[in-house]
Amino acid sequence: MAEAADFQGMGPSPARRWLRRTGALLAGAPLLAGLLQLPAATPAWAASSGMVSVSVDSLSPSTPIDGDTLTVSGTVTNEGKQTVTGAHVGLRLGSLLNTRSAIDTVAGDADDTSAYLGTEVGGKYVQEFAKLSPGVSEHFSISVPVDKLDLGQDGVYEFDVSLSGETSAQPWEQVLGVQRTFLPWQAEEADTKTKTTYLWPLVSDVHVTAKTGAGEQQTPVFLNDDLAKDIAPGGRLAQMVDLGKDLDVTWVIDPDLLASVDAMTRNYRIEGDGGTTTAGTHQAVAKTFLTDLQKAVTDREVVALPFADPDLASLAHNGTSVTGSLSHLKDATVVAATTVKTVLHVTPSTDFAWPVEGAVDPSIIKVATSAGADKVIARSDSLQETGGLPYTPSAARPIGGGTTAVVADARLSTAFEGDLTKAGPATLAVQKFLAQSLELNLQTNQQRSIVVAPQRMPSAGQAKAMAQAITALQNGNWAESQGLTAAAKAKPDPSATTRVPSTSEYPSSLRKKELPRSAFEQIARTQDKLDNFQVILTDESRVVTPFGLAMNRGMSTSWRGRASEAVIFRAGVEAWLDDLTDQVRLIDKSETKLSGRSATIPVTVQNNLVQGVDHLVLRLTSTMPTRLKIGGKAYSEQLVEVSGGHSQSVKFTTSANANGRVTVIAQLYTEDGQEYGTPVTFDVKVTEVTPTVMLVIGGGVLLLVLAGFRMYTQRKRAAARQAEDEGPDEAGKDTGGPEDPEGPSDRLQEESDARSRADDPEQPSDPTPDTAPESADPSGTGERVDR
Repeated sequence: MAEAADFQGMGPSPARRWLRRTGALLAGAPLLAGLLQLPAATPAWAASSGMVSVSVDSLSPSTPIDGDTLTVSGTVTNEGKQTVTGAHVGLRLGSLLNTRSAIDTVAGDADDTSAYLGTEVGGKYVQEFAKLSPGVSEHFSISVPVDKLDLGQDGVYEFDVSLSGETSAQPWEQVLGVQRTFLPWQAEEADTKTKTTYLWPLVSDVHVTAKTGAGEQQTPVFLNDDLAKDIAPGGRLAQMVDLGKDLDVTWVIDPDLLASVDAMTRNYRIEGDGGTTTAGTHQAVAKTFLTDLQKAVTDREVVALPFADPDLASLAHNGTSVTGSLSHLKDATVVAATTVKTVLHVTPSTDFAWPVEGAVDPSIIKVATSAGADKVIARSDSLQETGGLPYTPSAARPIGGGTTAVVADARLSTAFEGDLTKAGPATLAVQKFLAQSLELNLQTNQQRSIVVAPQRMPSAGQAKAMAQAITALQNGNWAESQGLTAAAKAKPDPSATTRVPSTSEYPSSLRKKELPRSAFEQIARTQDKLDNFQVILTDESRVVTPFGLAMNRGMSTSWRGRASEAVIFRAGVEAWLDDLTDQVRLIDKSETKLSGRSATIPVTVQNNLVQGVDHLVLRLTSTMPTRLKIGGKAYSEQLVEVSGGHSQSVKFTTSANANGRVTVIAQLYTEDGQEYGTPVTFDVKVTEVTPTVMLVIGGGVLLLVLAGFRMYTQRKRAAARQAEDEGPDEAGKDTGGPEDPEGPSDRLQEESDARSRADDPEQPSDPTPDTAPESADPSGTGERVDR
């Protein structure tokens, strides 16, 4: 039975420690006796520790059974200053390790020659070297039938590969270097197998900006061409797909990666210096990658993370107090399923949330489930056992509110971190993983479901080691594969803890890398600008979609550890939106001269977008309405519609009450009353009719009156003479009658009055006359607006 020492931070039992120490003393007694005869001699183990490095580059098969031949190969390197003579590499079977913590201890002392080592198999199962010069490396390969190892009961055995030899300073055989590893031994099928779920994450950094081309296809613009390297043959992501296609794993995919690669299958551009872009050329690579991925996920369980893998912990700790932050998470969840189904032609599960490194607290759980997920992938070093269970319980834990915590095993999940580019560390990681898995299975006869959640973005070397371990596990005798959904539905262990750690228990090392509150404030500011902008667009999807996705990318978990790059990305999104918004603007105007009491003033709205705009209101406001009114009041408004790539001149009727200069403000608004863009301010100079002109007009009227009076007098005299000559009867016909009821003097007076009225100056109360159409071009200096 496994001990309570299986839990992190606890060592082997006191009885086992006593046995180990006793064995070490007995084994070292002959050597100790010899050393006592050497005066002031340094202990051999201390002098020789670390002199020769031993690397086990391959151990095959990783999980041997009866009848197998175990082959161990690697290199030995003399890192000391003395030549090693009479050297040989040997295999040593150590003790049976009965706890998971004992495995941790051995792994921690993997190259410690002072620790207790097993007995060497010896015989012909060694490889000899006459000498090993300083700085020289030698390859070795030893094969031994498993039955020669005298393996006993099923379990995990310490397995050591050592180099023994002597030096001129210490001319006796001693262990000069060792690599301690593990040999899992399960000779036959286990009665009860551990159901094991391994997550295979396909996640990448953010690669796509908010910018798109002006054409119908809206060509996307990438930050760089790094994604092409990752998906090309031999690249990290390409290897993840190639390795994963043969594994029984649950694929965990960021839909943003799929959307980005899908965009690369068509025209795309790469951002350069100074706002320049160059054409992307890796369409064929992108198509091949997606084809391979589609085949790899066929008949496999696929879990879709929210789009761009938002940082749930950062959002919970720094973003929830910023209005609108949670809505981005909901949008990211909605678009995730659509993206995966469209690109991969499979229906993913969106029920799972995955905080960074499985670290949880109540606020993270609340945020993680706010977008619809009811299962949170945690890790056992966060949601730790407190009940003293002598075994590792199943992953599923009900934590209240209808939410299930799927607790991944921390030891297995972190087994492939670090630099695994070299074969030695990778082989050690594989053997340790398999040892932990077998030891876990041997803890109890109860059926359990275990989940392994590795790092989000494993390197190519880490992925190779993971694939090797999963393959060995699937071919082993103690584990069977299971999907993540099935693991979440497995019957929970009633003794397993369900307590979610408090916020104060969240690891400070993770908190230091979180997105700050300012990040969410900037995203909220960008969203406000987008909301204000989209209402004037005739095709808002051309802007809303790329910017919505870009804001999700601004919250990505991939920005952890890259704070400055994250700031640059978010600032770039906001700046590009500002640039687009400024494409719809008012044309500046210079001073406008107004001759007379009324006129129209044109204001030009320019739209440099490729699509039309509407639902805009242009307001023209007089700062001195007592002197100049717009449309008969202090301000006037008109609706504006402008086609893409065009300008529209909007005319406002004005009326002046006095001479002087008046400042006028033109401002665009959306229909809901929000200011849009920068106002344009210009002066209107009102010029009334001058006194000199009035005198000239008055003189002209007077001349007309005098001329009319003279004509009247002359006609009066002529009529009188005619009456005297013709007599009384004829005179009546000339002075009045039915054909001419008015006398000549009345007609002359009417004509004189008409001429006088025609030359009178305008008064403020006069009706506003119509004016000629104005030019739509921007006004020049000293623009004159005539009636």
